[in-house]
Order: sequence, then C-alpha cells, then structure tokens
Amino acid sequence: MKISILLENGTFLEAKGFGAEGTAVGEIVFNTSMTGYQEIITDPSYAGQFVVFTMPEIGNVGVNKDDNESQKAWLKGVIVREYVDTYSNFRGERSLGEFLKEQGVLGICEIDTRFLTKIIRNEGAMMMIASSEIHDKNELEKILKSTPRIEEIDYIKEVTTKEAYIHPHGAWDSKNLKYKEKNTDKKIAVYDFGVKRNILNELTEAGMECLVVPANTPAEDVIKMYENGEIGGVFLSNGPGDPLILKEVHEKIKKLLEAKVPMFGICLGHQLLSIAHGYPTFKLKFGHHGGNHPVKNYIGKRPVVEITAQNHNYNVPEEIEEIAEVTHKNLFDGTIEGVKYKNEPVFSVQHHPEASPGPHDSKYIFKEFYKIVK
Repeated sequence: MKISILLENGTFLEAKGFGAEGTAVGEIVFNTSMTGYQEIITDPSYAGQFVVFTMPEIGNVGVNKDDNESQKAWLKGVIVREYVDTYSNFRGERSLGEFLKEQGVLGICEIDTRFLTKIIRNEGAMMMIASSEIHDKNELEKILKSTPRIEEIDYIKEVTTKEAYIHPHGAWDSKNLKYKEKNTDKKIAVYDFGVKRNILNELTEAGMECLVVPANTPAEDVIKMYENGEIGGVFLSNGPGDPLILKEVHEKIKKLLEAKVPMFGICLGHQLLSIAHGYPTFKLKFGHHGGNHPVKNYIGKRPVVEITAQNHNYNVPEEIEEIAEVTHKNLFDGTIEGVKYKNEPVFSVQHHPEASPGPHDSKYIFKEFYKIVK
C-alpha cells in the first residue's frame, strides 16, 4: 500500500503502509524508546500526533491484550523504518499491523526515519498529512492547511472516560503474568485527561484505591467528596494537547487548590497545576519523547540521577521557583521536571514514574503521594 506524506515545511515523501487505509492530519514527533511500542501507541497523550520511532525495527514482539495503556490507540499514525509482521514473543497474540487496522490508525514504513527525526530536531515538531488515498501534493497541501492545528483542538473530550469507575487492580506481576489484586487503605479521585492504565496500577499498588472521574466532573463534587471523607486526595493525569486551551480545567484546579485538597500531577497534570498557580506553560522545540531521559532528583541530602520516560511538548517556566521548590530537572536541557508547591499539599512531576525505564528509579513518587493523602 502506497502512502504519500506532506510535512508542514513542504517536504513531500512516499512510503508504504502496514496499518489502516485512509487520510490523517496531525503533529509529527519522534520517540527514542527502544522497547514498549504497544504502550506508546495506546497512550492517550499521543492523540492528534504521528509518532516516528527512532528504533529501526518495530513489530517484532507483536501486541497483546495486557500491555495496552488505554482501551484503544488514539494517535494519528505510526512511522517506522522497518515493520516486522511476523512477530516472535510468548506473550504476543497478533501482529501490530492487524491491531492498527482494527484501530483505524495509519502504519507507515520503508521510510528514512533518521531523516524525519533530523527535520523535527532542527525545525521543531510540525503538522503533517499522510494518505493512502490521495497522492497529489497540491491536494494534500489544501487539506493540511485547512485542518485545525493540534494546539487548537481539545482532545481531552475524546480521551476521557464517559463515566466514573474504580480501577480494578494493582501493578503487573511478572512472575505470574497477571495484574495483582488491590490492597488499598486510602482512596483518591483521579481526573482523567487521558490517564495511562499503568499510572492507575502504580497508584493502586502504593495503597490508594482510584476513583477515575471524567474530565468535566465539577470541582465542587470532588471537594464535597473530600470534605465528607470519601476521598483523601486528587490525582491529575497525563493527557494530550496544549494545556493552555483547557480554560475550564484551570478553573477546576484553582477551586481544588483553594479547598486545600492534597494533589499530585503527572505530565499534563503537572502543567495544569503550574497554569492554575498563574505560571503559563511554553512549548518546547521538539519536546521530550522517549525512555532514556536522565533527570536529577534534588530530594534528600544529595542529588541522585534517575532514568525516566518522557512524553510531552510543553513545559513549566523557570519562574515557578517563586512559589515552588524544584525537585527534579532534566539533564538533557535543564528544564524543570518536578516541583513541590510551598505551603500546600501539592506536588507534580513532568516525567512518567510508572513507565520505569530505570527500571524502578522513580516509583517512590507514588509513595510520596500516599503520604500526603488523608
């Protein structure tokens, strides 16, 4: 299957397809992870994006029902150098190509991913269009220019749960190859902006039963639950898109802060807390996407370095130090990775402690939240 690609900077390319057929427009980013492509593809934070894998061979372990980070794949497309349809893994249940076809996601292969990565690195993340139906550059350009940009779209409305639910289990048990039973003595509300399942697993594993609520849940309802002792804190999840456009969410968080509700945020949740405190986020040139980012942890008597997983295009400003203690910094570019707000039971991190590329460097963060939950 022939795929035609047009980048926002005018680059026009041809490739082959291994996923669904059709036409899609989104933002192109690259991810440097060497493993975990299924988790990346099903991460709701990638809604509205094409992901270029710098790992040259993708598909070799297939996919399975247990490793999905959400119920479906939300991204626009997957771009790889070499796709492997014949998978080999004792947990593999079907090929990645079959999964992408079922999910309606474009799979693009036999393309120079190093070339694409260099474009993104040098020029920044940009919009693109890919199609198995349209191969005329001018026609593709018309569609690309007439489609809203990712920063203009509220993808939270698409990825959030429609109804509240209790997360059913803890972390993955690698010995018995199943998820652990719940063993909790505290309860929290989780605002679902596109939460990854493994974040819920680790929160539960740390002793907190997770009541996952839709993103449009009124702050007053959550505050009432907190005041009545039904929950002891609130978690603000990861999610897709530009945090600055989520005006209603900003107001909800301001109300939760005023009510002194203990809170913890990861990724988008980290950014939203900064905005709610009056410190707007800014967009990075090409973002942080991968499983190999060194982060310096300043908590404790001496700094330590953790290897972290990252997936974000936006960052909190340096000025946040006026109201918060910086607890973590990215050693690649010095950007802020974690903060603890002064005189408030509130903290957040930009990276993903649940992904554990270290492998367990950052899991203590979930226990830190458990300590402040009532």
